[in-house]
Amino acid sequence: MADPPITPPTSGDVPASNTPAPAKNHDFDISEEYGTARKNLPPARIVAICIAVVAIIALIYALTHRAHPLSTGSIDDVLAVPIPGQDETMVAINISVQNPEPKPVWIKSIQVAADVGGQQLTDDASPATDVERYFQAMPELKQHALELLTTDKQINPQGKISGTVVVSFPVKPDAFAARKSLAVTVTPYNEVPLVLKK
Repeated sequence: MADPPITPPTSGDVPASNTPAPAKNHDFDISEEYGTARKNLPPARIVAICIAVVAIIALIYALTHRAHPLSTGSIDDVLAVPIPGQDETMVAINISVQNPEPKPVWIKSIQVAADVGGQQLTDDASPATDVERYFQAMPELKQHALELLTTDKQINPQGKISGTVVVSFPVKPDAFAARKSLAVTVTPYNEVPLVLKK
């Protein structure tokens, strides 16, 4: 049997494709799709009121939770002793600190600074274990010493504490005695540092 002849399709017989016909010169406004600030945001008055309320709450929190300095303190006594065989001076400083707060305060750090001949010298308070050795090696250092004031020492609410801080400086005792200034900075946890000067 012979195959029937194949005839090409005519343009009228072509099936319609699934692609849409191109748009005919319509205006496309994308701002309508995304909207405008006027359509999407609340009125300016409500936004301003919300910002003002948040600012007032933040201000009240900042004022009630700010760090307060320890109100008072003093340097009561200073004793400088030469370190044998060295051009250094060991210094025992008696200080007093008051805590006016209704809660206890713990000391985070104690630092001593001295202006000796225009040179700024600083040292952190020696740990208690070291101070005991210093007292044994230089007994005169212990003459006016009180209880050692060290880090993590607690100051009771509305209380006062007095103690001795021991530091060393790389100068001779006579140069230290001629110092221009001496400052002890007591820094408690979560409070503003207290600077005592003499």
